Formats: sequence, structure tokens, C-alpha cells
Amino acid sequence: MLIIRPDAPDEKAAAVIDRTTRYVVASGGQIVKVAPWGRRRLAYPIDRHREGSYHIVVFESPAEAIAELERSLQITEEVLRYLVTRSEKPVKARRDASSAEDGDEDIDLETDDLDVPEGVDESESEAAPAAID
Repeated sequence: MLIIRPDAPDEKAAAVIDRTTRYVVASGGQIVKVAPWGRRRLAYPIDRHREGSYHIVVFESPAEAIAELERSLQITEEVLRYLVTRSEKPVKARRDASSAEDGDEDIDLETDDLDVPEGVDESESEAAPAAID
């Protein structure tokens, strides 16, 4: 996600988005989606700006390229804030070497197979201890 200065011309905002997407593609990644969210009010002022132009860029990229992308966004004057998040895919597990020799394939471990609800810590589900008099 990028928040671009509201007083930046549309050409400069488009150039920042274009430069970001070109860097992702050049580093071996691919762009999934680019979605402008438009101008929105910020929760708090950033550099005396109360609004910003939000843009979402969904992409897949090698982990090594992210640090250089963040560095370039940090020094770009038109960018007020940026946020790069990682979405994890299901883990592929291999069975032990003896079963792999039998021709078994990789197994997808889906989150649906787990008993613990997603995003809930087990300690949060227990009742609070009773007060001691």
C-alpha cells in the first residue's frame, strides 16, 4: 500500500506507481493487481497533510527484492507512507524419506484441517482466573 501526497500532480503519482511496478517485474516478481483507492483522510497529520492518495499494489516477488523496494519508497518525496505485507500460502510438507521412496506426493496442509480457529490464541479462549480473597 502506498499513500502519496495529496498535492502531488497525477503524473508524478502515476510515475511512482509505474516505477514501483517496473521494479517488482525487473526483480523477478509479477504484478497481480494495482488498485487506486483514491483520496482519503488520514488518521493523523503526516508532514502537515491531512489527506493522502491511497494505492494498493498486490504483487509476488522474491524476498531479497523487498528491502530494495522499501528503500526506494522511503526516499521518494511523493510517498507519505508505505506498507509492504506478506501473505503466507499453505505449507507443503514432505513425508519422511521412507514414504517418499514409495512414490508418495507432497501433501498440502490447509488451515481447514486444524482444530484451532485462525487468528485466535489458545490463551485468549480460556476463562479468566477467579479472584482470590
